Formats: sequence, structure tokens, C-alpha cells
Amino acid sequence: MQKAYPFDPNVKHHIIIGVLLGLWIFAFLYLTEPLDVSEFSPKEKLIYLPGYGAAGLVCYLLLLPFQYLLYQKNNQTWSLLSEGILLFGFCTVSIVVARIYYLWVVVPYEPNPYTLGYALKNIYLPAIAIILPIIIVARYAFGKYHEKRLNDQKITIKGEGNYEGLRLHMNDLISINSSDNYIEIHYRSGNDLKKTLIRNKLSVIDEEFSELLRTHRSYLINPFHFRQWQIENGKHSLWLNYDIGIPVSKTYLKEVKVALHSTTN
Repeated sequence: MQKAYPFDPNVKHHIIIGVLLGLWIFAFLYLTEPLDVSEFSPKEKLIYLPGYGAAGLVCYLLLLPFQYLLYQKNNQTWSLLSEGILLFGFCTVSIVVARIYYLWVVVPYEPNPYTLGYALKNIYLPAIAIILPIIIVARYAFGKYHEKRLNDQKITIKGEGNYEGLRLHMNDLISINSSDNYIEIHYRSGNDLKKTLIRNKLSVIDEEFSELLRTHRSYLINPFHFRQWQIENGKHSLWLNYDIGIPVSKTYLKEVKVALHSTTN
């Protein structure tokens, strides 16, 4: 369940999914006429049914903050489990909101409204079975599109001579430190932290990639993964994602503070 799953963090794309979802819900109710919808006049359909579509849109958008909180908690990675949790949350919230809309707006004075159990069996669950695949396909498609764009933007950290290099996306690179005649690269692959040794000099990498930040004569970091500062016995250090601790020497302290302040604000 922790297997990496395609995910697009672009808010605009999720708004598009929400709007399409709302339109699909309206069309589904208007064309299939479940339960008492068939008793509505054409005018009443245009009054009440768009409300269900709007409720679906709102329910999806309400889960976006939770989605990004989960994304950040998992070190900006997304898994099949994360996707399952989000979709389950959407289904649960949607059923609650649809029920409230039915009781308070559609039949506020009806003495014998459909029970929750009857509505679940005959409309909510069947509707979810039809609507959910649309959401899954749309989210997956946007996720794969985002992955393709990221793949096109990958960088290559080369090894000296004929030594093999490492190709990865800049946001997956966490830190690099020198180790004798090699550099040790810490990076993420899906939800996992990995490290690779490449024969090269840290100074060469520092000159080639301006996005990286020098914190020490032996360390480079990707500011994207910065989490917090730590001062112990007068010595400064910082923590990156995946609990990677990096020393900060006095030589680079001021520059690092300025750079991190500008990238985290």
C-alpha cells in the first residue's frame, strides 16, 4: 500500500477535477432520475439538482487542504495508501453532505423522507460506484502528466571519466557530501531514502547546480528539503526531510540563513 502512486500537486488541476465532478453528478441525476427525482418538474430539476453537483464540487475541494497536509507529512511523496485514504474521505464526506442537502433543502417539510439506509442502498452507493471511477481516472491522468513533466526536467549528476552518473529530479535530491575521492548523494526514490556514491568532486557539483546550497566545505543541500535549525553548544546545524542532519560552518552560516529565509517565505 506504500507503493508510489501518480500525484499532481497543481491546485488548478484539482479545481478542474472538482468542476467536472459537479457537472457529472448533475448529469447523472438529471438523466437517470433516481428515487424521487422523477417526481420533480423540469423547473424543480434545474433548481435542486445543480445543488447536488455543487455539493460534490465543494466536498472535493474541502479535502484539498487535507491532501496537501498528507503530501507534506509523507515528505512530498504520494502512495496508493494516501490515495485510498483521500478517496474514502471524499466518499464519506459526500454522503454526509448529500444527506444534509436532501433533508434541509430538497424535502425540508416532508414528514416521511427516505431513510438513510434506503438512500445509501438505492442512490448514494450506486452513485459513488459510477462517480468514483471518474475521479480515479482524472486524478491518475493528471498525476501521470505531472510525472512526465518532472521526468523531462530531470538533472544528471555525472561521474568523472567513464564512471556512471545519477539521473533524478532536482526535488528528489536531498543532500550531497564529499567522501574521499567520491561524493555521497542522498535522494528519495518514491517513499524511500537512498544514497549513491559517485566519483566526483563536491566543488564541481557546486559550480554546476546553482540551486544547491553550500553549508560546509563538505556538504551541499537542496533547500527544498529544509525542515528546521538546531543550535547545540554554539554549533549550528540544520535538519532536512528524512531526518538528515547537516552541519553548518561559520563560513557559510550567514549565506545559508539568508538563502533559507528567502526559500521558505
